[in-house]
Amino acid sequence: MRYLVTIAERVFEVDLGPEGARVDGRPVMVSLEHADGSPVRGLILDDRTYRVVADRNRQGGWKLHLRGGVVETDVVDERTQAIRDMAGSGAGSAGPQPIVAPMPGMVVKIEVSEGDVVQPGQGVAIVEAMKMENELRASGAGVVTRVHVREGDAVEKDQVLVDLAPLAEAAS
Repeated sequence: MRYLVTIAERVFEVDLGPEGARVDGRPVMVSLEHADGSPVRGLILDDRTYRVVADRNRQGGWKLHLRGGVVETDVVDERTQAIRDMAGSGAGSAGPQPIVAPMPGMVVKIEVSEGDVVQPGQGVAIVEAMKMENELRASGAGVVTRVHVREGDAVEKDQVLVDLAPLAEAAS
């Protein structure tokens, strides 16, 4: 399985398979061990040993507590990254974009209501496609102006699910 790991704006391709692990095509020796009842993990990477505590952050990424510091990371598999790319969540636009279905599927949950204020990266809707649940997130801060679908609705690729307006527009 291939994962894309982002650390400090650098993206690493991590392949995990029966032959072992590779980072950006280079084979690495890796082992992750944990003691029951403790959040501390022992990470062995090539010839180095690290103590790591991993916590989920609000945006769905990870905070790694390592060597007395905190490292923010994002880990996604190739399929999730493709869905993010199709949904435009990585575009980095200045304002919020409408939330659209990245592929045909079914609305599992709407996480907002009209008038709600959303923050960048906040979950807005969950769509099930190909037996996987995909959380669609706001690209920028904004206000929900219209929810076009309900839970249980079937949706088509590129169908608008939720409209968002920039905070400044919503205030005027």
